Amino acid sequence: MAEKVVVIGGVALGPKAACRCMRLAPDTELTLVDENKLISYGGCGIPYFVSGEVQTVDALRSTPYQVLRDENFFRDLKNFTVRTQTRAVSIDRKAKTVRVRDCITGQEDTLPYDKLVIATGASPRVPPVPGHDLKNVLTLTRLEAADSIRKACEAGKVSEAVIVGGGFIGLEAAVALADMWGVKVSVVEMAGQVLPGVLSNTLGIMAGADLIQHGVNVYPAEKVLKLEGKDGAVFRVVTEKRTISAQLVIFAAGFIPNGQLAKDAGLDVTPFGAIMVDEHMRTSDPNIYSGGDCCSIRNILTGKPGYMPLGSMANRQGRVIGTNLAGGDATFPGYVGTWAVKLFEKSFAGAGLTVEGARKAGFDALSVVNEQVDRAHFYPEHGMMGLELVIEKGTKRVLGIQGVSANGDALKARVDAVATVLQFAKPTVQDIANLEVSYAPPFAAAMDIVNAVANVADNVLEGRMRAINGDEFIKLWQEREKNGIFFIDARPAKAGLAMQEKNPDWHAIPLEEFARRINEVPRDRPVALVCNTGLRAYDCLLVLKRNGYDDVVNAMGGMQAIKMMGLEP
Repeated sequence: MAEKVVVIGGVALGPKAACRCMRLAPDTELTLVDENKLISYGGCGIPYFVSGEVQTVDALRSTPYQVLRDENFFRDLKNFTVRTQTRAVSIDRKAKTVRVRDCITGQEDTLPYDKLVIATGASPRVPPVPGHDLKNVLTLTRLEAADSIRKACEAGKVSEAVIVGGGFIGLEAAVALADMWGVKVSVVEMAGQVLPGVLSNTLGIMAGADLIQHGVNVYPAEKVLKLEGKDGAVFRVVTEKRTISAQLVIFAAGFIPNGQLAKDAGLDVTPFGAIMVDEHMRTSDPNIYSGGDCCSIRNILTGKPGYMPLGSMANRQGRVIGTNLAGGDATFPGYVGTWAVKLFEKSFAGAGLTVEGARKAGFDALSVVNEQVDRAHFYPEHGMMGLELVIEKGTKRVLGIQGVSANGDALKARVDAVATVLQFAKPTVQDIANLEVSYAPPFAAAMDIVNAVANVADNVLEGRMRAINGDEFIKLWQEREKNGIFFIDARPAKAGLAMQEKNPDWHAIPLEEFARRINEVPRDRPVALVCNTGLRAYDCLLVLKRNGYDDVVNAMGGMQAIKMMGLEP
């Protein structure tokens, strides 16, 4: 007798698991149910539909070979039944049935199963502030909402918008509205920076600066108190500190896993509501699987249950589940958390823990930043790239990497290289310093930046260099009358002298002249070095050390990092 499989959820993981199962066990009687009308779409592409880079809704629902993934596609080509606008109401584990309700007629019936997949995803977090139910207050997780936003922009009905939340979707929406439609956008984020949790404070400031430089207002460490309406539609947002006009408000303040159906069925869930699974993606009931945004999986770096709602992860987990539905023994070991996002001129990417996240997880961690060209310095076409490496002090274990570059593909390549090592080993600084990556002048330097940032970490850990971040350098400069620091600019003479002319406390001593001008550096004052990227300043630091100067700090990333943070001396 053919085995009966029911899949609840039809966006990413559900269809992937179902298709994989049917390829391996074509006699399976499989039914997929989803409460929405549109299924199997690329949810992460929604902001790019709003921006116009993706032309149609159907483009997000199509296969790479341009076939629409609708009910007929799955019935005719994949050989299983899809029931849209059908909500799973409850699970009877003892009877092995799922009660479902037609969202249009209200009629209910029961689906028997031998194996069940729960892929209910997550719901956008909408704070219960007054006015959250006004017209034109939306989330950006469903195609219908995206279509509504784009049509309103096309019709010129939106001139001002507020994004509540500075995560991936919120920032992508901000860029889409401002860049394509010329909307005046404000981003309100409760945390002290945008992209909290995935970017360090240093890189988070850079991400915020990229938005601000392109006309987006960024309000970190700020809470929305209420939305006010006019004629039933939102017309302004009130925060703790200001009032912002808006004809459109998008809530992008994170996600809440949809684990209630599983919890009601007696399955194990985390305190925050995510379904718990093992490495085979099985729940506490061996006949029920779960994956994607509704479940919690192991963080490989901390060894603890975590939560990372990403479409890429859902697809990989779906394949694992589909294999196991067909009698296989596939596993999903966990995640390190690898991501990328494109803003205006800058792209950001990361894998593993930020330095703040590592400390919160109990690691004695530090981070270092390196700015370097992304190709050979002598190659005519090259740009700057910044990488931040997170390390555990005692063991020198690498815990994470994040970066910024205008060349997103080049940045992604470096981050992915480290992400792979993080997933399958516990790499040290030395491992990353010697990581083998491809080299040719059009693509990379002979000492690639991913190796170089590990070398910087080694120098810091071994006490060869006291490093500070760009914002810390600026703070020292602003407090120079109190701290008595002697500031040295090691850049070529023209750049340093321009700064010195504006302020005599800024001392231009280029690297080329440093050794012969060492006596200009006082021995009774601490010294702060800066250059364009940190490399010239490090050579100056070595000269100082040879001459008995010990109280010296170097600004990691140099003026490049400082400028990308939107700061200046």
